[in-house]
Amino acid sequence: MKKVLLMVVNDASFFISHRLPVAEAARSSGYTVFIATMPGAKVADIQSEGFEHYMLPFSRSGKNVFSEIRAFSSLVRLLWQVKPTLLHLVTIKPVLYGGLAARLAPVGGVASAVSGLGYVFMSSGRKAVIVRNVVSIMYSLAFGKKNLRVIFQNPDDRDVLLSAGALDRSKVKMIRGSGVDLSSYQAFPEPARLPMVCFAARLLRDKGVYEYVEAVSLLHERGVQATFRLVGDPDPGNPTSITSEEIERWRQEGLMEVLGYRKDIAELFADAHLVVLPSYREGLPKVLLEAAACGRAVVTTDVPGCRDAIDPGVTGLLVPVKNVIALADAMQKLIEDSALRQKMGAAGRAMAEREFAIENIVQQHLDIYAELESNIGK
Repeated sequence: MKKVLLMVVNDASFFISHRLPVAEAARSSGYTVFIATMPGAKVADIQSEGFEHYMLPFSRSGKNVFSEIRAFSSLVRLLWQVKPTLLHLVTIKPVLYGGLAARLAPVGGVASAVSGLGYVFMSSGRKAVIVRNVVSIMYSLAFGKKNLRVIFQNPDDRDVLLSAGALDRSKVKMIRGSGVDLSSYQAFPEPARLPMVCFAARLLRDKGVYEYVEAVSLLHERGVQATFRLVGDPDPGNPTSITSEEIERWRQEGLMEVLGYRKDIAELFADAHLVVLPSYREGLPKVLLEAAACGRAVVTTDVPGCRDAIDPGVTGLLVPVKNVIALADAMQKLIEDSALRQKMGAAGRAMAEREFAIENIVQQHLDIYAELESNIGK
């Protein structure tokens, strides 16, 4: 019997960076693997890896009702066309729409990966509460298929949806992140020069970009001897994106190097002494796993996802979210205490080897596929 796996991901670049090894392993284990995403530059990379690709008309904002209906209808039609043995849904919109579509089409089993609940669950106010309630109902409907497993990266996201009654505990699976190729992210000794601090993420407000910039400014005022980098690009389709004007202003101010998007994260971290991510909420941020693999201490926020990616006080320091002074203090502590910083970096590499090796993460996905496949027809 032919086994067909369809992976649906909102963004092609996210598939390449976070799920490509799973797709390759599934193909090697006997699945015919199809990938569906919205259009994008990285679609060509998916095709060059030998996967058949389908375009889906997902939008980034979700504000146009007719566009969303079109996206959902396209997904239903695709499921009837492909008739997948297993459907793997990744990121919020595919999880919601794909879960619903799978109840209307011939799909054997579904793996829904919740890689973070997004800004809907971080916002406050009456409108945010209403939106959260609506989204919780949508999750409940999306997780209604019997042969379905929901993969969480941290316990907080899991507990939010469990307490909302959006799914049965029996459907829950935990996988800590997307894994790291330890051969590509190696731990090299710190450069023997002035400490360098690196922020690397999409330039979104929710990633803590403003707090990082303000903390860097504060450390300059204190006379702390270090250099700072801001790595990443804005995401115009995201409502929390930093503007190009703000980025240019920071570049002109000269308080830090503004490098834009970079692929060579392993080289950048090898060149750095400390990695910082003051995010407001995450699934399990890959950048912190990569920092650990590179043997670099980190400073991050005490929020879901971020606190799960480090061993607090052992591989890095946690600070309260949106607290610039606490962030600056933690950065200064590790900038000035090289022995502690290097000890934390070594502990981070050991943790990465123990918990985040890509081979282990891929196998956990294949085990879930096998469980779902064994339940088909029951």
